[in-house]
Amino acid sequence: MLESFDTARIQTEPADTIGDLLEAGRVVYFPQCPIELPSAADLECLREQLPGELVRKNVSYHPEADRIKGLNPQSKLFDLSRSVLTRHRDNVTAFLEQVMPSLARNMLVGTCSFRPIEEQGRGLSAHASNELVHVDAGAYGATNGDRILRFFVNVNPQVDRVWATKGRFPELLERYGKDAQLLPPTYGKLAKGPIDRLRTGALNGISRLGLPLAKMLDSSPYDRVMRKFHNYMKDTPGFQEDKVGYEEFRLPPFSAWMVLTDMVSHACLSGQHALVYTAIVPLENCRRPELAPINLLRSAA
Repeated sequence: MLESFDTARIQTEPADTIGDLLEAGRVVYFPQCPIELPSAADLECLREQLPGELVRKNVSYHPEADRIKGLNPQSKLFDLSRSVLTRHRDNVTAFLEQVMPSLARNMLVGTCSFRPIEEQGRGLSAHASNELVHVDAGAYGATNGDRILRFFVNVNPQVDRVWATKGRFPELLERYGKDAQLLPPTYGKLAKGPIDRLRTGALNGISRLGLPLAKMLDSSPYDRVMRKFHNYMKDTPGFQEDKVGYEEFRLPPFSAWMVLTDMVSHACLSGQHALVYTAIVPLENCRRPELAPINLLRSAA
């Protein structure tokens, strides 16, 4: 499932190759992170001091509100975290617009976060845990079928980050969709109805009045179906224990990888210190729209 790109391949492949691979359900892997990273001193400071400063699961920059979440504003690391995360966000965005211009066109750039806590054995609830295999759902409220793209960098200088997958959404839907009760008429109700449209309008209005994070409360029938599948995966021991399609990847220090996380199931089994960038890619950008989860669900109807 890993598709490796060194510097030479990045420079020589046609412009939409990486985007096409992402749509097909590949994990695009860079043995050496292809963008400029924060300075060694800044990374060392964050690695050593952030774990003791967190008030949430991670520290994240939210561009829609121009806010840092996960740290007290009075924290001595607040300004450094903001500087590191906003600069990293801009660097990743510029890189994606260069190497996959079709898929990245008019994408909604979301949070950029630093994950400073060891993933293995965190003791989080099942729905919050990264150790359980899942597909992502409902990023930033209602995606309405748009795609969830994430770009990861292992900034631990010594230890691999270990990932696992149980395969792509098409095969997962075929194998587990019935058990997850993703059945008609659920499949057929993917368009927003009057109540959904009313909620979206109200939340957009609240956002314009000065509470931009209100939009993250939005939902849609598609996003609720995907959340149902996400929760089924995490709540079902039989799914987690089933080894059909199971693979593990070891991602070394200062390597990077990106994936459409609504397409590829994934879990982080272990690893500490990672930068994570998220963007929402418009469905209309996809060159293989028939592979998008929303269209697979429509076809299944």
